[in-house]
Formats: sequence, C-alpha cells, structure tokens
Amino acid sequence: MNIILDKKDTTNASIRITLEEADYQPRVEKKLKDYSKTASIKGFRPGKVPAGLLKKMYGKGILVDEVNNLLIESVDSYIKENKLSIVGDPLPNQTEAEGIDWDTQREFSFSYDIGLVPEFTYDVNKLNLTRTEVEITDKDINDSLDNLKARHGNYINPEEVGEQDLAFGGLKQIEGGEFQKENAYLFVNKLKEEAKPLFLGKKKGDVIVFDIQSIFADSDSVRLFTQIPQEEADKLAGKFELTIADIDRQVPAEMNEEFFKKVYGEDVKSEEEFKEKLTQELQKLYDKESDNRLLRDIQNQLVETTSIDLPNEFLKRWLKVSNKNLSDEEIAKEYDEFVKGLKWTIIKDKIAKDHDLKVEHEEVLEQAKNSFKEVYNFLQNDTPENESLLNQLADNFLKAEKGQNYMNTFQRVFTDKVAAFVKDQITPQVKKVSTEEFNKTEEVAS
Repeated sequence: MNIILDKKDTTNASIRITLEEADYQPRVEKKLKDYSKTASIKGFRPGKVPAGLLKKMYGKGILVDEVNNLLIESVDSYIKENKLSIVGDPLPNQTEAEGIDWDTQREFSFSYDIGLVPEFTYDVNKLNLTRTEVEITDKDINDSLDNLKARHGNYINPEEVGEQDLAFGGLKQIEGGEFQKENAYLFVNKLKEEAKPLFLGKKKGDVIVFDIQSIFADSDSVRLFTQIPQEEADKLAGKFELTIADIDRQVPAEMNEEFFKKVYGEDVKSEEEFKEKLTQELQKLYDKESDNRLLRDIQNQLVETTSIDLPNEFLKRWLKVSNKNLSDEEIAKEYDEFVKGLKWTIIKDKIAKDHDLKVEHEEVLEQAKNSFKEVYNFLQNDTPENESLLNQLADNFLKAEKGQNYMNTFQRVFTDKVAAFVKDQITPQVKKVSTEEFNKTEEVAS
C-alpha cells in the first residue's frame, strides 16, 4: 500500500492511495471462507459449497466491499497518525472510482479530497464580556406566585361572564357569509376594551351580535376563537352571533399546605418557606439564562475576533454530498451560519488542546443526572433512593439513541468547560438589571 498527501494550498489537499493485490486479497479470502461456512445454495450441503462457485457468485461483490473498507480504514488511520486537522469528511474522486474495472484490475488507485484547517491564533484578551444578572424583586415573586396559583387552581362555571372568563358556544355568521362553528371559544381578556361590555355580565343562553374583525385586540385571537387556520381567520368579516352554552372561570389555588405540596412536595409547609423556595428557584432560573447569554457572547466574540482560513468550496461540496436534500440555493443561504458554528467548534477544540481541558465520564453522568433533577423537583432531595434512581435514569438516557444522547451531553459539558476557562481568563464585568430589562434585551437579541 502506498499513501501520498498532496497539499494544494493551506486549506486543500488530496490523499492518494494505491492498493496492491497483497493488501486486500487476504481480507477477500477470509470473507469467502466465512461465507463458505454459512452459505446455503441448492444442491449443496451447508459448508460444502465449492470455493470456486462461491468466488464466481460472490467474489466481485466481496472484492468491492473489502477494498472500500480498507480504503476507509487507511484514510482514517493516515489522518490520525499524521495529526491532520480536517473539516468535513474526505470526498472520493468519483470519476476515478467509476473508471475502475473490477473484473480485470489487480492494482487500484483512489484519490480523496480533504479540507484542512491551517494554524491560527486566538486571543481571549480581545473579548469584552459582561454578565447580565437579574435582581429578583417582590413584584417578580408575586407575579410568579400568581402564575403558580392559576396553574394549580380549579375551574368553576359562574352564572355571568367576567373579565378573565372563557365563554363558549355556537358561532354563526349572520351577514357576509355562511360560517358556522358548533363550539367557539371566547377568551374575554383577548377582547378590545371597548368590546368587553358586549360580553361582560352575559349568561348561558344569551345571544351576542358583533363584528368579528372589530372586537379582538389582535388577529391571532380570531383564529383562537374560531379554531381555523390563520389565513382563513383573516378573511372572516361581517356580523356574527355567539350563543353562550357555558362559562368557565379559573379560581386560583389558596396559599395552604395542599398548594405548597403540589408545587414543592413535602419540604415546604409555610408561606414563608414557600416564598423563600420560590425566590431561590427564580434566581436559579435567571442565573442559568445569564450563563447561557455569556456563553453566546464568548462564542460570538471569539468567532468574530479569530481569523481562520477555511476551504469554502470544499465545504460547500461536502455539504451537498452529505445532504442530498439540500439545494445549492439552500446551502448558499445557510452557509454563513454553518461557518460560524464550524469556527466555534474549531476554536473550542484548540483551546481545549492548548490547555489540556478534558471531559471525564463522571462529568457526563453528573450532567445527565442534573438534567433530571431540573425536570423532577423531588429528585433534588439527596436520599439514597433518589441517588439510585438518578443513576438509573441517567445511565438509560446516555445509552439511548445509539449513543447520540451521550455525545450531545458530552459536548454540552465540553462547551461549558471551555467557556469556564475563558471566563476565568477574562473575569467578565457584572451588570445588575430587572427582570423586565433582562427579558427585553433577550427579545432584541433574538
């Protein structure tokens, strides 16, 4: 076997492999021998099929498979042994491959194009990082408390329509068309203020006449009311009548032990403990989002301040080969975002290599366990039973999806470790903001 690397420039190269019969023939013979033990051909007992017949029937297919397998292994080994930093996957020269005569050739030459990542430098000192942190206020706590009360409350059927009620019944168009709906759902809080008097105080059996496009605060509310696609809802116009069949009202839960238990389990037994726990949960939630935003800033700034030459034409070709369903137009449209993600991956890998940052299996397992703790509050209690259950849940999760869950979790831990290293080098400034300011800056960013 002969392997030659031909570097065309700093980002493009090809690997040419020449195979002689001695390189692949032992593999072909072994595979034929394996076939002879299991082949079932009419007229011959299992394991007694003549080798010549097997070679005639399966020899060419086995030759093609084994040569291809040897090529893949050889290219992969060559890249690893020579520590080539590549992007994408090696792309075989299809013209050469199609010109092979598998019936007569004994020596084969194949060429693979590869995309290289040249040497580059990054400078974390160029980063200007700010960690935006939320200061939780009494208003935040009360707003969150109101949401929890509503979520865990009960429904009643009042006699009259109120400000926060849901009135539902038969809807009929009486002018401008023939639209009808047996069950239409009217959320009173979606109405314009001037339209609410039409509905407030109405009872079961009452009929209300209105212009459908003039009573709601936004166009989406018409779709919600009629339960039809947005395009159709936008076209509805004219007079309608709603015959109220029933009224639903949500009654918030009371602040008692039953409510505390529903939300946080057995640990919280008083209003004071509940609000303390709620404050901690809110702060934890916003702190996590602060970390996510800081990570995005690290990623964006490192990508923007680091110059990396990439084999763009090779990458576009590789994307086309790897994603048969993507058109050239789609690749061109998404390419800039793809390159940003690729550059971030390359930079992360270099930072980790330069500073010996590694991820251990125990860290991956701990990340998976923490994810389950976030979903199930009761698992946050440190008991032997919970620890055993967490280990089982995490282990099953990491083994699922043919190992993809493990790789995704590994990458999350890896990214967090690199980000933590960068933060330690820079020490970001801290900016305290309200929840309103925090959420507003997120809307602007998105």
